[in-house]
Amino acid sequence: MRSSHFTHDERDHGRRHAHGDWPPFFGPGFGRGPWGGGRGRGFRGGRRGRRGDVRTALLALLSERPMHGYEMIQELDERTGGIWRPSPGSVYPTLQMLEDEGLVASTQSEGRKLFTLTDEGATVAATAAENPPWANIADETVAEAHDVRAAAFGLINALREVGSQGSDDQRARALEVLAEARRKLYAILAEES
Repeated sequence: MRSSHFTHDERDHGRRHAHGDWPPFFGPGFGRGPWGGGRGRGFRGGRRGRRGDVRTALLALLSERPMHGYEMIQELDERTGGIWRPSPGSVYPTLQMLEDEGLVASTQSEGRKLFTLTDEGATVAATAAENPPWANIADETVAEAHDVRAAAFGLINALREVGSQGSDDQRARALEVLAEARRKLYAILAEES
């Protein structure tokens, strides 16, 4: 196996683990990249909403009923089929901004803040509700993301099998296949539209 196929991080990460844990960077979280690096990344959080998108989405959701901040995050995740799940770091500051603007009011409910629209907020939210940001995510986009996610999980399962059942030679060949696949994926991104 030639280590030149891998980044510095992958080589170092591999050295820190015992041979029996092969391949260490394909475990939970699947390392860095579109499917790894922790919760909220990749396709789960892959569609990065602009600040205006989050603001408009929160107003549109609150036009339906009062909600907690986390409940709004879950709603957006569900309504987009997992394509867009804004982070708490974008939702809560936006809610605070809306409250500062007098569009939203909050009350404590069961130890959490429950957000409701003010009269002025209801007027602004009516416009947001006409074309909420999640409506711009086409069904085809959701289906495509599910297909890519299914393919990625299939790949991860195959890697785990090779890692646990394969010989040293098979593991080395699997790493070469992955390095080539990574290069091809980046080549696709580099193509002109």
